Formats: sequence, structure tokens, C-alpha cells
Amino acid sequence: MTEIIYIIAGLVAGLAGGYFVATGILRKNIESKSASLLKDAEAEAEVIKKDKILQAKEKFLQLKAEHEKYINDKNRAISEIENKIKQKDQSLSQKIENNQRIQNELNEKQNEIKSQMELIEKKKEELEKNLRKQVQQLETIAGLSKDEAKNQLIEALKAEAKTDAMSYIQNIVEEAKLQANKEAKRIVLQTIQRNGTEIAVENAVTVFNLDSDEVKGRIIGREGRNIRAIEAATGVEIIIDDTPEAIVLSCFDPVRREIARLALHQLVTDGRIHPARIEEIVEKVKKQVEDEIIEIGKRTTIDLGIHGLHPELIRHVGRMRYRSSYGQNLLQHSREVANLCAIMASELGLNPKLAKRAGLLHDIGKVPEGETELPHAIYGMKLAEKFKEHPEVCNAIGAHHDEIEMTSLLSPIVQVCDAISGARPGARREMTESYIQRIRDLETLAMDNTGVVKSYAIQAGRELRVIVESDKVSDADADALAFNISQKIQNEMTYPGQVKVTVIREKRAVSYAK
Repeated sequence: MTEIIYIIAGLVAGLAGGYFVATGILRKNIESKSASLLKDAEAEAEVIKKDKILQAKEKFLQLKAEHEKYINDKNRAISEIENKIKQKDQSLSQKIENNQRIQNELNEKQNEIKSQMELIEKKKEELEKNLRKQVQQLETIAGLSKDEAKNQLIEALKAEAKTDAMSYIQNIVEEAKLQANKEAKRIVLQTIQRNGTEIAVENAVTVFNLDSDEVKGRIIGREGRNIRAIEAATGVEIIIDDTPEAIVLSCFDPVRREIARLALHQLVTDGRIHPARIEEIVEKVKKQVEDEIIEIGKRTTIDLGIHGLHPELIRHVGRMRYRSSYGQNLLQHSREVANLCAIMASELGLNPKLAKRAGLLHDIGKVPEGETELPHAIYGMKLAEKFKEHPEVCNAIGAHHDEIEMTSLLSPIVQVCDAISGARPGARREMTESYIQRIRDLETLAMDNTGVVKSYAIQAGRELRVIVESDKVSDADADALAFNISQKIQNEMTYPGQVKVTVIREKRAVSYAK
């Protein structure tokens, strides 16, 4: 056992010795390699150091060069600025010297002007003294004071300016008329030519023809009970006189006259005439006439191509069939105006359907259901507004007699077409008394002017010829006189169509040879 231990110990000792020997050899190898690596590293570090030093020197030189260039540029800029400042200083110095010189010159001029102003003031005072003396002398010679002469001159200038202004206004009006007259005539004439019309004259009475005079007694009835019943039921006055085979129905309401006529026709045809029968027939005829009115209104709107009209307005259109104005049937007049409006609106590039609607309804206010104090144009406008008509149509209805301001182009078209329809020959009848009175008013209105010798209304009152004294009215005054008379006629009188005013001024020179 001990030997084994000694053997093992010997082996261990041998191994340890070998280990130390190997370790020493390895250490030597490592140290030699370390020394060579260190030398290589030092050599490489020396090379890198030299490179870095060279790079640093190059960078330093580059920065130095850039800095020097920057400094040189700054110095150059500063030099240029200094030069400019020196130039400005020199320029300012010269300007200051020039200003000083100019100021001195101005002072001298002011002194000269001051002396001249003093001289002028002295001259002005002398002139005023001379002027006052001359004015006093003129006042003494003329026998007028300065204010009186000034007033006379002002009045003369006013009269001359007024005459010139009137002539200028007249020339402007005439020029405007010449510009618009040709086109307006073309449109109006074409509108009239394209529209056919009828002449219808109605009165406030209706003649009812009878087969024999025996029927008159049956209409009167016992103690007049039948005629009283008819008048009470219809509101129409029945005039029975000596006219053979005819009685007269008198009433201002054409609808009532028509009801009375139809009721009498049925009563006379049937032969049974007594108060109960009269009331029954009159009620039946009233319903019949009301249905006929609505039918007339519908047929009128269909003929004219007007759609969407309120039923109440249709009924008013039908009622116009039984209404007349100056003998012209109102429905016929409204249809005529509607067609004229449509044609004229088409010529002017406006809406013909809207114009036709306004033309048909323009006199709708002449057939009210009850009593009204409003003018028919305003009442018709309110009626159209009530039934939701177009605003332009409402304005055209209300403005066709200038009761309200016109706000659309349809309004003057309706006004013009209404005048065309009413003023055409044969459209309306005129009472002799009113016609003569209008002629007299025209002549009297012209005679009220200074210098007028005679005046004559000719062509049924459509032209007024005024003869003036040549020594009192000049040519310029004649133009002003014609204009003033036309304006007075337009503002103070009512007349159909238009009135032409002609002022005649004649100068006669008479001499005798002996």
C-alpha cells in the first residue's frame, strides 16, 4: 500500500515538474509574441498619429484661409459703406447749401411780393373809390338804384333762362320721341292689326217685345199686383206706356235686367201670371243666370288659354258679360285687352300668358258683389291678391289707372292696351253734353294763357289749335306755351287717347304804295 502511494506521489511529482517546464516555455513564447505585437502597435500608432497631425494641420490651414477671406470680404463691404456714407454726406452738404440759397431767394421774393401786394391794395382802394363814383353817376343818369337794377337784371336773366330751359326740355322730349316713336308705332300697329274686335253698345234699359198689347194688362194684373211683384222680385223698374207691343225694363244692373227679361219671357209664354208664379219663375231664372255666368267665365278662360283661375274669379269674369262701360261691353273689352297684351308682350320678349291673364282681369273690380267705395282698379287688385294671383298681375290691375306705382313691365302694357281698346273708333259712345263740355274745357284752358287770341278744338277734341299774337309771343315762347298747355291738359282733364296741341304764331307785314 505504501509502495503504491509512493508510486502515485512520484507520478504526481513528475507530472508537476513537466507542467512547470511546459508553463515556462509557453510563458516565454507569449512574452516574445507580446513584445512583437507591442512594437507593431507602437509603429502603427506612430503612423496614425502622424496622419492625424497632418490632417489637423490641413484643417487648420483651411479654416485660417476661410477666416482670412471672410475678414477681407467684411473689410471690403465696410469700405464700400464708408464710401457711400461719404458720398451721401457730400450730397447732403450740397443740398443744404442749395436749400439755403433757395430760402434766401424765397425771402427776397416774399419781400418783393409783399411790396407788390401793398401796391395792389392801394390800387384796389383807388378802383373801388372810382367804381363807387361811377355807380353813383350811373344811378343818377338811369334813375335806378343799384339793387333795383340788379333785380331787373336777375328777372330778365330768369325769364331768358326759363325760356331756354323750356326749349331744351322740349328738344329733349322731341328727340326721345323720335328715337322711340318708330319702334313703338310698329309694335302698337302690329298689335292692333293682329287683333279683331266687335262693336257692342248696351244701354241701361231693355225693350221687351210683346205679341199683342193685351199681354200688358195681364202683366200689370189686378190693381197692379203682378207688376209690383215682378219689380219687387227682380229689382227692375217696368215701364208700360203707349208704345205698341213693347214694354221697357229699366235698371243700371244688367244682370237684374236679364233676369227680369227671361222671367217675363217665361211668364208670357206660360200664360200663368200671378205673384206666387212670379216668385217661383224669378228664383228659377236667377239660378239659371248664375249657372250661365259661370259657364261664360269658363268658356272665356278656355278660349283665351288661361288656366288655374280661381272659381270666384271665373264667376266675376262671367258677370262682366252683363256690364258695359260707355256702351262698350266689359267682357268683350277685357277679352280684347287680353289679346292685345299677349301680342304686345310677345313683341317685347315678355311672358304673353301672364300678360293675357292681367289683361283679362284688369277691370274685374267693376263687377263687385256689393257696394264698395274703392276705385275699381284698387278693388280689383285686392280681389286678385285675395285669390293668390301673381304679384305682377295684381300690380298691373291696380296700376292701370295710375292709382298705385307700377313695379313691373306688365303694368304699362295693360294700361296701353286698355287705352287702345277704349279709344278705338266705335268702341264707346259718348254723350253729346259731355262731349261738348270737354271741347269747351279744352278751348277755355288754352285761352287762360297770356298772348292767346283764339283756340279751336278739332278732330273730335283730339287736337287743339291755339292762335297767339306775334308781338306778345316769340317763337321760343310758342314752344314753351305748347308744352305748358299739354301738361295742363294731361294733369287737369280726362280724355280718351291723346290730344295734340298746335300753337300758331303768324307775323303779317302790311304796307301801301301810293
